[in-house]
Amino acid sequence: MQWRGRRQSGNVDDQRGAGGGGRGGLPIKGGLGLVVIVIIIGLITGKNPLSLLQQLPMDSGPSISQTEPYQATAEEEELAEFVKVVLADTEDVWNELLPDYREPTLKLFTGTVQSGCGTADASVGPFYCSADDRIYIDLSFYDELRSRFGAPGDFAQAYVIAHEVGHHIQHLKGITDKVHAMKGQVSEEEYNKLSVKLELQADFLAGVWAHHAQNTKQILEQGDFEEAMNAASAIGDDRLQKQARGYVVPDSFTHGTSEQRQRWFKKGFVTGDLNQGDTFSAKEL
Repeated sequence: MQWRGRRQSGNVDDQRGAGGGGRGGLPIKGGLGLVVIVIIIGLITGKNPLSLLQQLPMDSGPSISQTEPYQATAEEEELAEFVKVVLADTEDVWNELLPDYREPTLKLFTGTVQSGCGTADASVGPFYCSADDRIYIDLSFYDELRSRFGAPGDFAQAYVIAHEVGHHIQHLKGITDKVHAMKGQVSEEEYNKLSVKLELQADFLAGVWAHHAQNTKQILEQGDFEEAMNAASAIGDDRLQKQARGYVVPDSFTHGTSEQRQRWFKKGFVTGDLNQGDTFSAKEL
């Protein structure tokens, strides 16, 4: 991906090393091992890992304080610059496509973070919080994306940011609130289906962004599109559940299958047309 030397967003709140205490400073009883178990349970049951983590008992014992300034590696600093450029690219595209677009803030953190949606650990992965219009990313996730999920490449990393920005757009349009309002009003299975539609639409919006960023800035290099498609496949519900438990439970899907995530991202990328991304009215996902 062509990204060096271009504008960096000013909407990045870099809080790496502040407050989280690193991966060893989790305030949850049971530590990181319990967190990993909770994440796996979320993948299996379709529950939101963030809400599950908020239900865990907190450790009242002494916490580990960080006495030395946070020292990022050169590789991490480069990733931080990359994130700022990609966020700037999303700003340029969506300000052009949406007249009333309100730019989100992206918060970089390490270990744990307090968001408007509650306390989250890096194990949750990147997420968007509609309560404070912020995207949260621990850059160590990109190591997980490459090594654990088998989705390397800078455009795979850009897809992750563009997907979370897609959730921000859904919030601005009132779509997110409508879906969340259905919780408790419909069965868990039906609510999971609504969650899948929300996630697939965010994938579509990521594809729309890539379409227009390529048209205006020629950001793509050979193999970049394939990197994003591979990332979309790697985080499909069916693939994650298969890895976690050896079989899949479609009724518990909350993000969509690998094939669905690839297809909706590709549709956005090929068409660049916002009118073709209504996953809620689509006869077939």
